Amino acid sequence: MGIIGSIIIGCLAGFCAGKLMKGGGFGFIMNLVLGLFGGVLGGWLFDALGISWGGVLGQLGTAIIGAVAILWVASLIKK
Repeated sequence: MGIIGSIIIGCLAGFCAGKLMKGGGFGFIMNLVLGLFGGVLGGWLFDALGISWGGVLGQLGTAIIGAVAILWVASLIKK
């Protein structure tokens, strides 16, 4: 998947993570940005653990998990 596809998946992950987090996260645009970073974090974390999900849905799931983790840490810092 190219860079555009990765950006789209990261934005979708940020949107989904914002919906999953209590309080809706940090707003639409910030959730999308954090979703991009979450995709990177999730990919790195799953690679380090030896977990591999295939396909677009696997990438989206990985990115959502990473985005939720980033939103959670950011909410702790925000308080």
